[in-house]
Amino acid sequence: MDKATLPPETEIGRVALTVADLSSTVDFYRDVVGLHVLDADDDRTILGAGGQELLVLNHRPDAPAREASSTGLYHIAFRVPSRAALGDALRRIDSEWTLDGASDHGVSEALYLSDPAGNGVEIYRDFPRASWSETPSGHVKMVTEPLDTQSVAAAATGEQSMPADSDIGHVHLEVSSVETARSFYANALGLRVRATYDGAVFLAAGDYHHHIGANVWQRRSGPQTGQGLAWFEIRLPDEATLESAEKRLRQSDYAVAETDAGLTVHDGDDIELRLRT
Repeated sequence: MDKATLPPETEIGRVALTVADLSSTVDFYRDVVGLHVLDADDDRTILGAGGQELLVLNHRPDAPAREASSTGLYHIAFRVPSRAALGDALRRIDSEWTLDGASDHGVSEALYLSDPAGNGVEIYRDFPRASWSETPSGHVKMVTEPLDTQSVAAAATGEQSMPADSDIGHVHLEVSSVETARSFYANALGLRVRATYDGAVFLAAGDYHHHIGANVWQRRSGPQTGQGLAWFEIRLPDEATLESAEKRLRQSDYAVAETDAGLTVHDGDDIELRLRT
């Protein structure tokens, strides 16, 4: 089991996407996912829940579609606090969009869909942590079983927006190598490996099931240059943790840039990660 070096208070922050059709993408994340528009101009729209920024959409009308060989985003996973909120999301999807899949993962129940540009989206709610199972080595047990969507839909209240305490629970990446991803996110950054499956690794701070997923299922090999994931954030609890993370990354020979908001670094697939408190 990997030594945990990032504290359990660590969280996923904002996720930024590059999009060519800003209008239809905003409509999707507002009307289907249930986010609120918090700020908008011709070049960028910021959406969130409860006043908290979660998603940044950067408008690039000339951005080409993501190539089939490009690494980047597998899905953004929006976490809701209750089964009722998940039921409301399912009702919105059934009314306005197409559901790609639904699964019971043993630690959570999840809905899957794709935005207008083909970016993967998950909306999920966690089961109580006391119900999660772990292996003798300390890895969390996750499964993929059919979800009873009728039962989920029956819990809906008719709410058209995500609850104020919704957030991004995890980000799942498509990478060129599980070993390269593990080297960066576990060995250098300091996340803990929580599970490994054929062609995938799941990592977290503390005992969460995962904050980062990384898979090679689609055999991606090259960096992304067009539409899709622009960057994502990890929020750290304090400056001391940020400084320790910077030190580990530099010692592992990753180029770290200091910004007004924190730090920027690129993983082994050139995916941009931003670290801030």
